[in-house]
Amino acid sequence: MSKKILWVGFAAAALVLASFGVQAADHAYAGADKCKMCHKVQFTSWEATTHAKATDAAKASTDRAYTPDCLKCHATNASADLPGVQCEACHGPGEDYKKMSIMKDRDAAIANGLVIPTQATCDGCHVGDDHAKKVSLADNLGNKAAIHEFKNPPAK
Repeated sequence: MSKKILWVGFAAAALVLASFGVQAADHAYAGADKCKMCHKVQFTSWEATTHAKATDAAKASTDRAYTPDCLKCHATNASADLPGVQCEACHGPGEDYKKMSIMKDRDAAIANGLVIPTQATCDGCHVGDDHAKKVSLADNLGNKAAIHEFKNPPAK
């Protein structure tokens, strides 16, 4: 009997985890112009960063030939329609959390796709090879040339 309960528990846990994956995949991208409407200071600060110019930098590079594969890290959602490392590259697709009523409730925003960046977020592209140097999120929270000006910086 206890083995059966254990297997039912595993199955239930698997279904819950699978549903989180489906929910994450369901969120659509809004684009940085939508974020700008409420986050003007952060947008203006981000606009001057190397992340904002990542697609242009990849296309202009003389070190490597530009290919669409570069967009995995040099554009948001690997899409030429979302050039640069925009807000949603780090904060998750925002169509479902962009409403003010949701954004004012951190838990509701997270439930609707908001990602609070962690070191793992950076590690997705900054893999530590000769092309994508490893970076420390904690060390860069004040680096406006790399990220943006924060209203409420994540905890170090």
